[in-house]
Amino acid sequence: MAALIVVLLAATTVACGDSEGPGTGAPSPRPSDTTRTGVPHAKAATPGGSDTEENMRIRITIGEQRLTGTLEDSAAADDLLGQLPLTIDMTDHDGVEKTGPLPSALSLKGQPEGADPDVGAIGYYAPGRDLVLYYGDQSYFDGIVVLGSLDGDAAERIAELDGAVTATIEAG
Repeated sequence: MAALIVVLLAATTVACGDSEGPGTGAPSPRPSDTTRTGVPHAKAATPGGSDTEENMRIRITIGEQRLTGTLEDSAAADDLLGQLPLTIDMTDHDGVEKTGPLPSALSLKGQPEGADPDVGAIGYYAPGRDLVLYYGDQSYFDGIVVLGSLDGDAAERIAELDGAVTATIEAG
């Protein structure tokens, strides 16, 4: 009888789930707590004011400027996160964007053939394998993938930086 009670207790514990990781004493991460690359998602406020774990935060340092951005949950954004931290030499194009080459191409899985990025978008230009920070109005182009957006007044602050810049991008 005692053995039956022990078996029933063990089965009940397994069926109900244990919020602790095996032998660690710490909570196990839920599948939504990490991206496909294993980088933790950071909660970010969405325009409606609610928090979501579908967005990932990055930090961008250009000279003395400390900026942040929010990446959307996509295969391309996951690939970018997997390459971080990065230091990228970026050039200015037509007074609307700073662009610089990434070490490796990003996935285009689930992406449209092109996009018309908003001012303040963080993008990827697939044909050039470039990370793009949009601070001006860019029209639709094939090969543009919108990865996310710059936070706050970051686009205006980038617009004030003349010419080529060096940007360090980190998860965070």
